[in-house]
This record gives sequence, C-alpha cells and structure tokens, in this order.
Amino acid sequence: GRENRSGGDEMTLDLRCYLVTSGTDRHTVETAALAAGAGAGIVQVRAKTLATRDLLSLVLRVGEAVRRANPKTLVVVDDRADVAWAAMRARGNVHGVHLGVEDLPVRDARAMLGPDAIVGYTTGTLDLVRSAEPFADALDYLGAGPFRPTPTKDSGRPPLGVEGYPALVQASSLPIVAIGDVQVDDVPALATTGVAGVAMVRAVMAADDPAAVVTEAIKAFDRGREG
Repeated sequence: GRENRSGGDEMTLDLRCYLVTSGTDRHTVETAALAAGAGAGIVQVRAKTLATRDLLSLVLRVGEAVRRANPKTLVVVDDRADVAWAAMRARGNVHGVHLGVEDLPVRDARAMLGPDAIVGYTTGTLDLVRSAEPFADALDYLGAGPFRPTPTKDSGRPPLGVEGYPALVQASSLPIVAIGDVQVDDVPALATTGVAGVAMVRAVMAADDPAAVVTEAIKAFDRGREG
C-alpha cells in the first residue's frame, strides 16, 4: 500500500493476531481489552445489527478500553467509514475502517478519514484480490477468507483452506490477513503461506481466557513463519 504517511511517526501494522469482535455488550468491550493487552495488533469492531449511534458508542467504548490495555493496538470499524470518522473526530482511540465490496468505495473512505487512517478491505478469491490492486495505494491490508466455512458470516465464497492462501499472497502488493473460523491450531500452517496474520472471532470472543488464546496465536504465528 501506501509508503510514507504524513505523521512521520508511522503506525506500525502488526497483523499477526487480529481480533474481530462479536456482540455489543460489556463482554465485547472487556474481551477486546484483554486481547489488546495480550498483544493483538488490531481490534475490528463488528456489530452489523446496531443502529448507527449505538455502534458509535460501542466503538468509542472499545477504543477507550483498548487504549488503557495497550496503546499500540489499533482499532478499526467494520463497514462504516462514517462511524469511524465520527469516532476519530471525537478523539476516540479509533484508527480507521475495514471495508467490504458493498461498502463505501475505498478511495472515498480514504478521502474521508485522511492519509494516516488504517483502511482494510475484504477479499477471498484471486479475482477479488486482483481487483483491489488498482486502489492498493489507498489500502493498508487485505482480509481474505473464509479459511473455513463459518456460521457467523456466509460470504458465498468457497473456503480457501491453507492451500488457498499462497496464490492470493503472490497476487497482492498488500499484506493479507486470513479470516474464517481460524483456531490457534491452524495458525502455524497459515503462517507458512506468506499471510501477514490471522483474524480471529469466536476463537477469542468465546474463549474462557481470551488473553491466553491471543498470546498462543502470536507465538504460533512467529514459530510458523520462522519454520
């Protein structure tokens, strides 16, 4: 993606363990904070059913809890560039947006949120990865999935499995994050494919000890990458 950000003090993108939240209550906020404290590089707030104002409120609460737990963890909003903009304008601890094919076009979101924001984009097939190249300069990373079929999100795309990722990584100039029911046991193999990290939803959100899952996932990713 983009080279020099205007900030000079560039936000480093640690995509190794990327949490996507579920739920809308205190458990969501607390789990996000635990994951951040354990080293998750990005927390994406995803709550597709919430009204706009309620989503903004949740995003600001998650941002604040994450900031207290780990100021290095970046917070992005799923789908909603407008909510990300409002949260950033409120000086919340929010850093950008993650867009899908049906959301605001990437260049519009980039123009709204400015050169320093984090902008991610969902893909999952070779065609989708290639189709993102013309606006790759406006993006920071791609999410690609599903790794395996998931009950939380039916994208209609065939599952990639471990073997699906190397071709996607080669086809993109951007770092790629694997998503779709990724469990800690999957991480070492995924790390060998060239992906920059793994996104986890239920593996962390439903865990008895979310921090332990994140810690283990990061260790497993590093081991797999060195392997």
